[in-house]
Amino acid sequence: MFRKIMRKRPNTVYKLAALLLLTIYILLFKYLMILENQPENANAVTAIYWATTTIATVGYGDVVFTSLPGRIFSIVVQVMGIILISGFLATYVIAPWMDRVIKFRLPRKAPSSMKEHIIIGGYNQLVETLIDELAEQEITFIIVEDEEEIIKELVYRDIPCIFGAPSDRQTLTNAGIEKARILIANKSDEKNANIVLTAREFKHLNIIAIVEDKSNSKYLKYAGADTVVSPKSIFGQFIGRKAMDRLVSRVTGTTEIFKGMHVTEFPIYLKSPLIGKTLKEVSSQRLTDAKIVGIWKSGALSFNLKEDDIIRGNSVLLAVGTPEELSKLKKLTH
Repeated sequence: MFRKIMRKRPNTVYKLAALLLLTIYILLFKYLMILENQPENANAVTAIYWATTTIATVGYGDVVFTSLPGRIFSIVVQVMGIILISGFLATYVIAPWMDRVIKFRLPRKAPSSMKEHIIIGGYNQLVETLIDELAEQEITFIIVEDEEEIIKELVYRDIPCIFGAPSDRQTLTNAGIEKARILIANKSDEKNANIVLTAREFKHLNIIAIVEDKSNSKYLKYAGADTVVSPKSIFGQFIGRKAMDRLVSRVTGTTEIFKGMHVTEFPIYLKSPLIGKTLKEVSSQRLTDAKIVGIWKSGALSFNLKEDDIIRGNSVLLAVGTPEELSKLKKLTH
């Protein structure tokens, strides 16, 4: 629970910790002053004055300890003061300033030299797999996303992207749609319909729409999509075949969804080093290049993955990748 609070409200935790430390310092100060026969200083106001000047490492020298325990206490407060001030500056000064700078510099236009590229409208785990494949094939692409946090992350990772709504004509123009060859609509079905309708006026463009609900495929076709792909349907067919065939191992069976890209299920075994790790840790530590796109929870397959989802001993992962990447992930599940 504490780790959950730390992730969701780090600023609150920081403030509470600082207040707790200050309270401890005041109580210890009063106790040590009495031990050193300085009762005139053993009061709350002087304690707060001494604690704040020591934490700030100013130390005017008008209120001091003369005993060894008192001086050790002063050293501890000074060192912790440096840590607290550093944390305060990082949290309330440096981080907000960096956020303002990045927000001001959010990329909004593709390089003029970009041509014959692929525009990807919307970012998620499936796009992450596609990015690796496009980079390996040296195919130029750019991601269009209207969520600032995602754009910031992509900028940090030096992935081509621009900020804006993929359904906005000006945004698509900024993405170089007039010189692009393919557009992939990868938001919700409703947003994808708007993206396709906006992009369809560019006749040269090949439009691919990713659909969440297969029943909406015909509407995206009507909107002008050249191809409609339903990853969930592909995954569902894969899982259905495996559920019907009791003689087939859940581990060895795979389904090829794109050329060279397969989807496979991996149960987690008791000695797996992945147990207890979050999906973010698995991704950031580059434990495997395969992308986890689904996870079984309470008997149901969920594609709504979150970075803080924890892999447990009874988890079953659904992963996408090349045979080599999936083989590496398989070794980590044992």
